[in-house]
Amino acid sequence: MKYRVIVIGSGISGLFVALETRHLGPVLVLTKGSIDDCNTKWAQGGIAAAVGALDSFEQHLADTIVAGAGLVDADAARILCEEAPARIADLVQYGVSFDEIEGVVSLGKEAAHGQNRILHAGGDRTGAAIETALSFSTQQAEITVFDYSLATRLLAKDGRVVGVEALDLQSGQREEYFADAVVIATGGAGQLYDYTTNPDIATGDGIALAFEAGAEVSDLEFYQFHPTALRLEGAPPFLISEAVRGEGAVLRNAAGDAFMPRYHKLADLAPRDVVARAIVREMRAASADHVVLDCTGLHGMDVAARFPGIYSYCHGQGIDMRTTPIPVAPAAHYMMGGIRTDTMGRTTVAGLYACGECACTGVHGANRLASNSLMETVVFGKRVAEDLARGETPPAPQTADAIVAPEVLDGAAGDHTTIRSLMWDAVGIERDGTRLRAALERLSATAPETGINDDARTRRDVEERRGMSSLARLMTRAALQREESRGGHYRRDFPETDDLRWKRHQVFRNDA
Repeated sequence: MKYRVIVIGSGISGLFVALETRHLGPVLVLTKGSIDDCNTKWAQGGIAAAVGALDSFEQHLADTIVAGAGLVDADAARILCEEAPARIADLVQYGVSFDEIEGVVSLGKEAAHGQNRILHAGGDRTGAAIETALSFSTQQAEITVFDYSLATRLLAKDGRVVGVEALDLQSGQREEYFADAVVIATGGAGQLYDYTTNPDIATGDGIALAFEAGAEVSDLEFYQFHPTALRLEGAPPFLISEAVRGEGAVLRNAAGDAFMPRYHKLADLAPRDVVARAIVREMRAASADHVVLDCTGLHGMDVAARFPGIYSYCHGQGIDMRTTPIPVAPAAHYMMGGIRTDTMGRTTVAGLYACGECACTGVHGANRLASNSLMETVVFGKRVAEDLARGETPPAPQTADAIVAPEVLDGAAGDHTTIRSLMWDAVGIERDGTRLRAALERLSATAPETGINDDARTRRDVEERRGMSSLARLMTRAALQREESRGGHYRRDFPETDDLRWKRHQVFRNDA
């Protein structure tokens, strides 16, 4: 059977595209976990849209451009902010119920936003609410979903992507599926780092597959580290939403001082890269592995009702956030770069689209504005669907000065633990040329796989590790070549921003 569209990934972007294209013909969704095993359901803070009486898309756009540190694509960002309110209406039609106060939608505030424009659902369970609604709608529609199916290769003919090879993780069999178009919506790559807020499915598979197929990738040096993830021995780095600081919580160092006013005029609501680096420096000065987020001053607020997920998780770890500050430290959170697309989601390879975190539309520049990520998925997911409805369209044009980097998925530089450790130490919050060069050398020392058997779990590990190695090399190379600091990329040996040389994007392409 040939499908009209194959979507790889079942987060908000993948399911939204599937639902919006179901009237075009048969749609297949491939996902390597269950349908709701994705980054989306862990998104806490909310989704940004200028729907408040005092707000406008122009103000949202201005905040987005400032946060992006000089590299935001203004046209793409304008589309994001202008079309955001209509996409909120779409989500409501699919069953998402956003929180209200006395019949009026409740709008929160997060870092670097000039207005309250963050819609949330279930308090701090916005991502889960959206994922639940979209997965229910998908299962009610005539959309085929193959879960536990890992995409391992894009199939091409005459320079056009025509299908997907996938590994059935339950049977161990490889299958081929064909379609008029393939949409990659595989999310981010937080699992390339030791400490991450991302679930274990976030290994960057889609970006590596697209690059192997010849699609351009861009801005891979820009990675966002969320400033506040729970740091407790034996507990994973659970995200503590920025919305908590938006409601008035304060970061304090080991001496109990509120330190953020020393680093930025917006204090605790400064851009994420600023806050993350400030925390690292405060930890280093105190030889500590965390600072604390003090929520004890949120008087007059029912913290457990406003942040039920965070409150419940912290309580399960023995912390009552109403009376006890939460130990936090930065963790890998979001990739600003990815598969380069135009404003219709088209990649530089015919028949191949990308949307969501795996894509690089240019709206985030060097640093994403809080809560723009979920909105990007639906704004550009809608545009992918609109473009697919037009029939066969040309790919996005290639970049004239793209760097040809013949990375191939031919081996892995060690196991998951080795890759994560290298990336955290060398391509983390603060970088320098010496460590980047050493990491690139180790990551480039690929080794043939050994001990491969028919166990599906082992095969999944092998496939993921190949993609992780390839993407890690590209990210490290991009970080090494950008000899300046900007947004989510900070070089201790080049601490200043250099607009003359570096107010531009780094684009990589595999012509092999």
